[in-house]
Amino acid sequence: QVQLVESGGGLVQAGGSLRLSCAASGRTFSRDAMGWFRQVPGKEREFVAAITWSAGSTYYADSVKGRFTISRDNAKNTVYLQMNSLKPEDTAVYYCATNRGSIVVVEGYDYWGQGTQVTVSS
Repeated sequence: QVQLVESGGGLVQAGGSLRLSCAASGRTFSRDAMGWFRQVPGKEREFVAAITWSAGSTYYADSVKGRFTISRDNAKNTVYLQMNSLKPEDTAVYYCATNRGSIVVVEGYDYWGQGTQVTVSS
């Protein structure tokens, strides 16, 4: 079992920044990577970024490349998503999840956090 708790969401103006955190506990060593997804009502959950625990290899959706940075602190079992130059279209509920398959699809992830709301005003 793995437990994930996200934090750091909130309301920010366009152009601003937020940093999301995802604290993991439980059998995290059994998972190769962690990812962030986001979802708006009526749309499918979409991939944002992912990072491997060991090598720290990173992956990004084209829509956030150059603006978002994913990082991890292995000692704290925590993954971060630094979001800069935020746009209104980044507004969504952001979820972190543990990976054990394909990096960029929902089906590659098994344990999910409860989500944290990010709202970007124009």
